[in-house]
Amino acid sequence: MYKVIVALFSVFLLGSCSDNKLNENEVLITGTIKGLKKGKLYIQRVEDTTLVALDTIVLNGSSTFESKIKLDSPEMLYLFVDRGVTNSIDNNLLFFAEPGKINIDTNLDTFLASSKITGSKNQELYEQYKDIISKFNDQQLELLHAQIMGEKGAKNYSAEANSKKQDDLLKRRYLYAANFALSNANYEVAPYIALTDIYDMQPRFLDSIHNKMSPKVAQSKYGKKFTSYLKEQKKNN
Repeated sequence: MYKVIVALFSVFLLGSCSDNKLNENEVLITGTIKGLKKGKLYIQRVEDTTLVALDTIVLNGSSTFESKIKLDSPEMLYLFVDRGVTNSIDNNLLFFAEPGKINIDTNLDTFLASSKITGSKNQELYEQYKDIISKFNDQQLELLHAQIMGEKGAKNYSAEANSKKQDDLLKRRYLYAANFALSNANYEVAPYIALTDIYDMQPRFLDSIHNKMSPKVAQSKYGKKFTSYLKEQKKNN
C-alpha cells in the first residue's frame, strides 16, 4: 500500500512539474491587481491596427491572475482590465512580452502608474528608454507653454529662439532613440523603437540599427517588419 501511495504521489509531482513547463514559444503571465477581485482581464495584441484578444481571464474573488499564450518572439502586448462598473482611460497596460515567465503587479486605482513588470529583459530596456523620453516630453511641454504665453504677449519671448529650441530638442530626442537602439541591437526593443519612434529618420541611421541587429533579432516579429520597412523606403526613394 505504501509503495502504491508513493508511486501515485510521484506521478502527481511529475504532472505538476509538466504543467509549469513552458515550450520555447510560450509565455506565462502571472500577476496581482490589488483592489480588483471581480471582473475580466484581456491579454491583447495589435493586428492590422486593431487590438485582438489572445486570452480572457475571469476574476471572481481573487486578485491574482495567470495566462499562458503562444509567443513566437518578443512582442508588445496589452493587459486590459474591464472594470465592469466604471469607465477609465487608465485601463490598458502596454508591456513587452517575451517567451518565458513574466509577472505584472499593479493597483486598480492607479493601474498604469503602479505597474511593476518583471521577467522580461526587453521590458526592462523599454522602461529605461521611456524614462529618458519622458524627460524630453517634459521639456517639449515647457517650450509649448512658453510659446502659448508668448503668443499672448508675454515679455521677453522670442518666437525664433523658442522654435530653435524645439528643433534642437527634437534632434536630440531622435539621436537618443537611435543610439539607444544601436546600443541594444541584440534585443527586439531595438527594431520596435526604430519602427515606432524614429521611422522617419534619415535612412543611414536606420541602416546602422538594422545592420547591427543580431540574427535572432532580425528573425523576430519586429526585426522582420523593420527589414520590410527599410526595403520599401529604399524602393520609394
